[in-house]
Amino acid sequence: MEDIRLNVPLLRKRVPNLTTAAKEVGIRPATVSNLCTGKIDLGKAEVKTLVGLAKLANCTVDELILRGEKMKMIETGIKALDFFAPIVKNGSTGIVARPGMGQLVIVAELLHRYQEQNLSTVFLVPSGSPSELEGITELASYLTETIEETITKLKEIGKEAVLVTDKSHVDSGALFEIQEQLGHESLTTLLVDLSGEAVDDDFPFGPLETVWQLDADLAARHQYPALSPLHSTSSLLEDAQLDERHFQLRQRTQKVLRRYRELRSLVQVRGLDKISEADLATYRKGELLEAYFTQAFYTAEEFTGQKGQTVPLEQTLADVESILNGQANHRSIEELQFIGALS
Repeated sequence: MEDIRLNVPLLRKRVPNLTTAAKEVGIRPATVSNLCTGKIDLGKAEVKTLVGLAKLANCTVDELILRGEKMKMIETGIKALDFFAPIVKNGSTGIVARPGMGQLVIVAELLHRYQEQNLSTVFLVPSGSPSELEGITELASYLTETIEETITKLKEIGKEAVLVTDKSHVDSGALFEIQEQLGHESLTTLLVDLSGEAVDDDFPFGPLETVWQLDADLAARHQYPALSPLHSTSSLLEDAQLDERHFQLRQRTQKVLRRYRELRSLVQVRGLDKISEADLATYRKGELLEAYFTQAFYTAEEFTGQKGQTVPLEQTLADVESILNGQANHRSIEELQFIGALS
């Protein structure tokens, strides 16, 4: 089957306010979002949707479809992110969360890890320099306050870089202007939302390659990073873009966790003795997987007393496979929480 995907950079460049534009031509913003991230296979998209998007972008349908081009991921060493919704190199990633759910801790940790990887980061600070960013922006290679300053700095870097900024700069059009002048060949973008309003929007940041949606229940139970395994996604999850083993393991894991979430509600009301042996086995695997995907961060060591951990993706895949196959059933939940690799 031909490898095809939506030309997200072209959409981002031509239609900065895609939410409003899509609604006006009768296309659901959620449909566009799912096409951008690969939740909906482009080959299964309705022709009228593609035609409508092409008209909005003032291009042909052929120009809207990329063929035979492999995307690459930026590995973070953070198990949940790399496994459920990997970062697309030269793409845009948006974090959807309410305040207090840990999105800024994730940003701080990524800035720290990028620094260790000698990857330049530029933080375009929101107006007013919000107090919640104190101690986080200092981890970036460079801080900027204006569009012009940001463009100049990125051009000075002259190589692959990561731009971090807030939803306010998306809404104002500043991000669009930066991407318009720089192109997308060497810029990976990470977007946060200090206001928490993105949770209520169908398409909060415009076209994205990766969406990290944080989970209120996981955050309330201090299961960090509180990444939703069921609602976070990435363009790399298309069959042709991701390693087949990774793709299949993610599918199996989501199936277990989806059922585990259902069973957890039942268990809280009725108790474990009221579910079948088969469901009990699924429940146990769900507990182990949820615990395994917690992880200690380097930037939080002084607060948690736990040493930061980095886990290569290949190790994460091997560990998840072991849990799914029942080879970790002898382990306790406590043994798996905030560890690195199983071994």
